[in-house]
Amino acid sequence: MTKAIFPGSFDPITNGHVEVIEGASHMFEKLYVVIMTNTSKKYLFNEKERLELAKKVFENNEKVEVIARPAELTVEVAHELGAGAIVRGLRNTADFNYERDIAGINKTLDPNLNTVLLFTRPEDSFISSSMIKETVFFGGDVSTLVPKPVAAALEEKLRNRNNEKK
Repeated sequence: MTKAIFPGSFDPITNGHVEVIEGASHMFEKLYVVIMTNTSKKYLFNEKERLELAKKVFENNEKVEVIARPAELTVEVAHELGAGAIVRGLRNTADFNYERDIAGINKTLDPNLNTVLLFTRPEDSFISSSMIKETVFFGGDVSTLVPKPVAAALEEKLRNRNNEKK
């Protein structure tokens, strides 16, 4: 069975992520979406919330399994799950340079583990979780840029934040 992992912080999961995950699920028999920790990011959703949102988004895709491994190296997660590839999404050349460097580190840790890079559609190439959070923070509507459950969760976070200010 050909397995792959798609690691990320997914805070929050966007339409670009969904597009890459759906595409990768057609390439592999099993795709694990792995909720991980990026120590340089400030999170809006905690690990449990990110896990539950991603599970909700992919609940109807039997080839996708969403799990959390917040304190592990990506290569170790791949070994644990028997995955032969790491899938990553690209929006632009900046992503390419960043992902190339990560793939290089991972290749150093395991020369047999390959990284597969998939491009998003041009209309999704500007979407980033950071921009989504920034837009929501200032009251903008991102409902066309994220899956419906994520839009609802963002709206709830915004409502709670606004209620705390009162």
